[in-house]
Amino acid sequence: MASAVSRDDELVVKSPNDNRSYRLLRLANGLCALLVHDPEIYADGCPVPNPSEDVDMENEDDDDDEEGEDDDEEYSDEEGEDDDDEEEEDEEDEDGSEPKRRKEKGGSEPVIKKAAAAMCVGMGSFADPPNAQGLAHFLEHMLFMGSSEFPDENEYDSYLSKHGGSSNAFTETEYTCYHFDVKREYLKGALDRFSQFFVSPLVKAEAMDREILAVDSEFNQVLQSDSCRLYQLQSHTCSHGHPLNRFTWGNKKSLVEAMGSGINLREEILQMYTSNYHGGMMKLVIIGGEPLDTLEAWTMELFSKVKAGPLLDISPKTNMPFWKSGKLHKLEAVRDVHSLYLSWTLPCLHKEYMKKPEDYLAHLLGHEGKGSLLYFLKAKGWASSLSAGVGSGGAQRSSYAYIFEMSIRLTDSGLKNLYEVITAVYQYLNLLKQSDPQEWIFKELQDIGYMEFRFAEEQPPDDYVVDLAENMLFYSEKHIVAGEYLYEGWEPELVKHVLSFFHPDNMRVDILSKLFDKQSQAIKCEPWFGSQYIEEDIPSSLIESWRNPGQIDANFHLPRKNEFIPGDFTLRNASIDKSLNDDNPRCIVDEPFIKLWYKMDSTFNVPRANTYFLISVKDGCSSLRNSVLTDLFANLLKDELNEVLYQAYVAKLETSLSVVGSNLELKLYGYNDKLAILLSNILAASQSFSPKIDRFEVIKEDLERAYKNTNMKPMSHSTYLRLQVLREIFWDVDEKLEVLATLTFSDLAAFVPELLSQLHIEGLCHGNLSGEEVIHISKIFRNTLSAQTLPEEARHGERVFCIPNGANFLRSVRVKNDPEENSVVEVYFPVEQDVGKEATRLRAITDLFSNIIEEPCFDQLRTKEQLGYTVDSSPRMTYRVLAYCFRVMSSKYSPVYLQSRIDNFINGLSSLLDALDEETFEHHKSGLIADKLEKDPSLSYQTGDYWSQIVDKRYMFDMSKLEAEELRTVRKEDVISWYDTYIRSSSPKRRRLAIHVYGCNSDIAEAAKLQEQSWTAIDDVKSLKVSSQFYSSLC
Repeated sequence: MASAVSRDDELVVKSPNDNRSYRLLRLANGLCALLVHDPEIYADGCPVPNPSEDVDMENEDDDDDEEGEDDDEEYSDEEGEDDDDEEEEDEEDEDGSEPKRRKEKGGSEPVIKKAAAAMCVGMGSFADPPNAQGLAHFLEHMLFMGSSEFPDENEYDSYLSKHGGSSNAFTETEYTCYHFDVKREYLKGALDRFSQFFVSPLVKAEAMDREILAVDSEFNQVLQSDSCRLYQLQSHTCSHGHPLNRFTWGNKKSLVEAMGSGINLREEILQMYTSNYHGGMMKLVIIGGEPLDTLEAWTMELFSKVKAGPLLDISPKTNMPFWKSGKLHKLEAVRDVHSLYLSWTLPCLHKEYMKKPEDYLAHLLGHEGKGSLLYFLKAKGWASSLSAGVGSGGAQRSSYAYIFEMSIRLTDSGLKNLYEVITAVYQYLNLLKQSDPQEWIFKELQDIGYMEFRFAEEQPPDDYVVDLAENMLFYSEKHIVAGEYLYEGWEPELVKHVLSFFHPDNMRVDILSKLFDKQSQAIKCEPWFGSQYIEEDIPSSLIESWRNPGQIDANFHLPRKNEFIPGDFTLRNASIDKSLNDDNPRCIVDEPFIKLWYKMDSTFNVPRANTYFLISVKDGCSSLRNSVLTDLFANLLKDELNEVLYQAYVAKLETSLSVVGSNLELKLYGYNDKLAILLSNILAASQSFSPKIDRFEVIKEDLERAYKNTNMKPMSHSTYLRLQVLREIFWDVDEKLEVLATLTFSDLAAFVPELLSQLHIEGLCHGNLSGEEVIHISKIFRNTLSAQTLPEEARHGERVFCIPNGANFLRSVRVKNDPEENSVVEVYFPVEQDVGKEATRLRAITDLFSNIIEEPCFDQLRTKEQLGYTVDSSPRMTYRVLAYCFRVMSSKYSPVYLQSRIDNFINGLSSLLDALDEETFEHHKSGLIADKLEKDPSLSYQTGDYWSQIVDKRYMFDMSKLEAEELRTVRKEDVISWYDTYIRSSSPKRRRLAIHVYGCNSDIAEAAKLQEQSWTAIDDVKSLKVSSQFYSSLC
């Protein structure tokens, strides 16, 4: 076997608290690998290697998964959505949808970590030929379609699926990343299959047409995304010849047209692969529990076969202008927003990663305290939020330039005063240019960065390998782990140099707004998304005024020193025998007014704490009007607290305040040193809360937009519609919008004292806190809040619709956004209420059924039938009612057809389960057990698991361990019996609720056809609920 050209076990700088070992390996073919030994993966002892462990796995049955699927999300109602833009409200939370149920951990049984690997190849969409746009993304898809060594298209994904793993890939502008995770003992077999992507992919001609449809479906998912439309407009209007001036997604049109113009697409892909997929372009990361020598031997055996090539060159490219200056681009928005985007191109700063001048400027331009730009704009009533900085995407951090973007969410008044807003931006920039760069600000950022490095929370291995592989492209080998955290070498002249690029002749202005002049003769159309936009000249007099903004407004000044930066990093468990520490949270305060659960961390040993509180308020959602007033109160309170919350956020002590069902949910999480101080501030502000008329009007306008933007995504819409049917009390967002319009300032002022007059708090304090500190937290609540105790009978409990046996309910609705092409079908099968002795076993069997059928479902409905890009099947837990759900989103087919294909697949499951051999069944079972016992990667993951038990009032903190124990005794016959009872069409107990969301390409009149097939249409949800039975409330 070939030997490595070089290896180094000491070069990589790691955190003092990181117990992993790192080896940097350079192969003769130019490939650079970072091998990571994690001793916790085999904390129970490393197995003796078995060279033939994978031999009889290679010819197993043809299950298929696909890149982009993730096996981790169980009982979820929120997976599968692409984020639309950074300003978007979380639509699923808008009306209290059920929280995600993830894998809860606990108990004394050994927990298990997975192994993972990632490969970054230094070529991305900037390499697309002009006549075949999207080719790099298409190549990424095609590498999953089999190799010479493993010719079956589904071999890689099938292997991962059977061994508790998952895979994904993504194409950036200048690199492409492939990654996977897998049950620890199957790392070698997974690497064997993975390595063939980079050695001998088949790029099968017969798979190309199908994968073009997959790329097209993926593009259609973002067709109505405002952020994607803006990005493409910026690309479309970029200077001709610039690599950004292209269509990076690719779709059926771009790829089929390439073939239609005489291009042999397969030859183009092979040429792109041959030119770029060689060792010199590749950065590999492997995390395993095996010794570094073993990981090295595997790397040499499998990746030495990659062909050699010259080393990747990431040095800055030619200084080509991105955009014409002096232009205003007005883009018609899909959602109801007014967003201003100001972009400045900076030189490529790859080599300045330790000095981070762009982050220094982002800290100041994006600050939210007194004296800041946002504080000024909010006082004027012109803006509600602002963010600034160089994004993490490849287009924002390319070798051609860094793009610094300021995004300002404007009010109606801000839109009218657009140019005054930009004038304020240049006044603040002038303040920065006239003030010398401040070393104390750099030192604050340096202290926070080192603190984050020293006490970094561990990520899931799949995420960590991706981060490291990306870091290998941009940081020196020494700083692969530390580069993103550390600030070293204060250079004020570098800050001044970067600041010099912030001038109007180097600025692009985009305005994204629903208020768009559709009658204008100047309207143009971006060809790929079909977005309408107008390009205008900015008056030269304005540009001149921005060059010389004159006197700086007296309200502008640099931020004050941050009082929330922690200084005490003492671990509270240092003086405690960890073997005596509770495995699970215990109730430490149990009083009528407040109940607190507590667990001191003895696993992660970081000076962090997570404190979550569910605050039951008086009549918060007892009526439609009260529900809207509660939303207003929560948003106004956050607005009032914004300055102090932002300072704490910068110091890595974060807060979230949201309305969840009928309760307020308050979360404080981060470094524990100043946590109690922050909590005191928040509670004092709520106790003395007195709304201000000017902020009321702005926040009311914001809430109106949030309501209008709810359900703009079809997937979110289907979830919303299902919950609207299932929950006994559910206030419709359109009705909330009508009520909001009638509410006055005096209505809110009268409501808040009544809302807060009676409260009950239940909370969890987890992490680096002593029992005394937790009791002190309970006293902060009691001493600060003057409320009486909310009686137990007045606390709202959720009740869920008990669908009768044999019933088939259908809710059919058009998409909210008229041009939306995607349709969604969601088919929901209730199982049982999650209560009683058999509940744990029922959950375990439901999970196992999901584990077995998830990949065949994806293979059949997406890969073979190409119904759409999003196909999933998984359990649901809706306020302690267990169910199973199938879901498909398609821009091509109608809901009636999608329903027929889902039904066809479900009817075929009987044969699939019957044909499942015992060995494959045991693989699925052991993989799921490993999932249940997988170690939480960080304190925040573990807190989330504990918190879901408290919110659900189940308090079964070792639930995953108990489910794993149940799984050991589950037989194939148990899964078949479960299917026959709850899913099979002939079962008298089977019940269904189907949600059909009709895209613009489908005719909702087709829904009548289904009523002839024993479906009962739901035309009036309220009438249905009046005559229905509901499960008793458990939470």
